Amino acid sequence: MECQGLIVPTTPYEDQRPGTSGLRRKTRRFMQPHYVENFVQSIFDSVREEGAPDFSGETLVVGGDGRYHNREAIQSILKIAAANGFGRILVGRGGLLSTPAMSAVIRRRGALGGILLTASHNPGGAGADFGIKYNIRNGGPAPEGVTERIYAHTRVIERFLTLEAPGVDLDREGTVRLGDAEVAVIDPISDYVAVLGGIFDFDALRGLFRDGFRLVFDAMNGVTGPYGRAILEGMLEAPEGTVIRGTPLEDFGGGHPDPDRRHAGELFRRMSLPDAPDMGAACDGDGDRNMILGRGIFVSPGDSLAVIAQHAAGCIPGYGSGLRGVARSMPTSTAVDRVARALGVPCYETPTGWKFFGNLMDSGRCTLCGEESFGTGSDHVREKDGIWAVLCWLSILAGDRASVGETLLGHWRRFGRSYFQRHDYAGLDAAQAARMMDELRGHVPSLAGTRLADAAVRDADDFSYTDPVDGSVSRNQGIRILLDDGSRIVGRLSGTGTEGATLRLYFERVRPEGGLPLEETLAPLVEAARGLFRIEERFGRTSPSVVT
Repeated sequence: MECQGLIVPTTPYEDQRPGTSGLRRKTRRFMQPHYVENFVQSIFDSVREEGAPDFSGETLVVGGDGRYHNREAIQSILKIAAANGFGRILVGRGGLLSTPAMSAVIRRRGALGGILLTASHNPGGAGADFGIKYNIRNGGPAPEGVTERIYAHTRVIERFLTLEAPGVDLDREGTVRLGDAEVAVIDPISDYVAVLGGIFDFDALRGLFRDGFRLVFDAMNGVTGPYGRAILEGMLEAPEGTVIRGTPLEDFGGGHPDPDRRHAGELFRRMSLPDAPDMGAACDGDGDRNMILGRGIFVSPGDSLAVIAQHAAGCIPGYGSGLRGVARSMPTSTAVDRVARALGVPCYETPTGWKFFGNLMDSGRCTLCGEESFGTGSDHVREKDGIWAVLCWLSILAGDRASVGETLLGHWRRFGRSYFQRHDYAGLDAAQAARMMDELRGHVPSLAGTRLADAAVRDADDFSYTDPVDGSVSRNQGIRILLDDGSRIVGRLSGTGTEGATLRLYFERVRPEGGLPLEETLAPLVEAARGLFRIEERFGRTSPSVVT
């Protein structure tokens, strides 16, 4: 395709520091002149600085979750990537690639990295949220050292490289030339399916559905709709209609693509009916988060990770030789810790952010990992993976011929139950929230040995993590208060929002019984935290914005 190289003068934007999962801002902010171009050029400049000056022999992967502005941003990125000298650029058909599929493509195709357009579980639309995330050669999110280099370049950028050229037809698979680059529009599903095929026994899963097993999978009008239809209804022969809200929409159908009780109302309704399906599941907008339901029962993310770890070697061929280790983010419940002890494998506690699991996996220390924010995954990719989690649960149910509820109750009888809940206080004044955390960091160590709620404080700190692979240290990762009965209170500021600050408080109490009322069991911890963080006094909030 005929095109001309351009060097376009530009000036920095001051708000392009990436957070936990890339750069997220309001969509209209990304639609400002040169906003996307500045950030993408800064990515490439930082990669060159790291030691990859010549991109001519490298492959870049591009795709997104289909939200508003996805296609327009991709066209800009393709031109910038070609102008910066990439030899080959792979882009998902329709501009689509789920987050785990992006990781799979990078790893299978030996790409230098990938640019993913998503704000994950945040709403989409012109008045909602957008994001750009850079994944590195191992398929995982860029670590903090890389994102800080990107941010440094955004602050001094003076030009970006691009091409004056027609747009690429994103809806037709095939190869075109864009300057000196080869641009290949690829099937967004095939590489991902090839990876999953090495883990799961698809014949056994087909047998489950042939025997009458019923599943409802809510894709929430996000990117996993086509994946769910191709894998569940296609390869596994689940009945047509198993996938609901399966068409990706720019605004996710006006809904919030977050798999929880608030936003998957139809799924919860179906699972509460007398003739409910055997299992319910949902994924978020970009396909990395998941939710699992049984008939009238909700599986918490921490329990889901623990159950998968418990059954993986016996029910999932890809893990038949056993687990090398497991990992969870610090706020996530300790349910998987107890499974790890029973299996005799290491359990790592990391800061929040999937990038921290990458080093553990790359070094062979960790097979399964998960976060309380509905994310579970394994070393098949370097991202959390919603469809993978659904297939894990189907494999467990097929292997044990038990229901979701029976599987969960059996797990609690053996390992005890982590009663767990998260309270979000969203839209707080960011400066005031930061001051609160600074004050608490100085105060919490003195809590050790005192009584809080109805137990003694065994330890209290601001969580710090030393990476066992590269020795890097991550400080100020969240306030931890550990009680002598195994209960925990955790508080941290989230890095995934686009407005203000969000304080997240996590409560956990471990009990051998599986049938206690959740709110009543956690009430003493909740009341203690409200006083400790002085939420009403500081912010005038008498209740959380969201409870999950």
